[in-house]
Amino acid sequence: MVLNGPNLNLLGQREPEQYGSESLQDVEAMCRTFAEKEGYSIDFRQSNHEGVLIDAIHEAGVQIKAGEMLGVVFNPGAYTHTSIALHDAIKGAEVPVIEVHISNVHAREAFRHNSYISPCAEGIVVGMGTFGYLLGMQGLIHKKG
Repeated sequence: MVLNGPNLNLLGQREPEQYGSESLQDVEAMCRTFAEKEGYSIDFRQSNHEGVLIDAIHEAGVQIKAGEMLGVVFNPGAYTHTSIALHDAIKGAEVPVIEVHISNVHAREAFRHNSYISPCAEGIVVGMGTFGYLLGMQGLIHKKG
């Protein structure tokens, strides 16, 4: 699963100097192409609502336990810095997560330096642009092997 949090539906429009000019649809196409080449399919989702993201993580947990999914590449957007609930969902559902951020959050405002997701993530990709999604997917595949 590739899961995207709030405002990522605005990729390509919102602060292109920070996030680039690719749209979320472009990122989805890139991820699908990569997954297919590796012999996988993806469930690509975006929501601006915390509860919807939590539900997706819970669903992923069930699929992972059933051997139907490797894990979640997750760009939680601003919820990175605010959501204990997402942290608890990842831990509770026992979901392997690779946290992804398009920009280098550590080179930005101080409030972006703290992540509630990082302590429960298997790995973190920061500041690699949208290529970070592919690195996250590679990370999940590597950890499986």
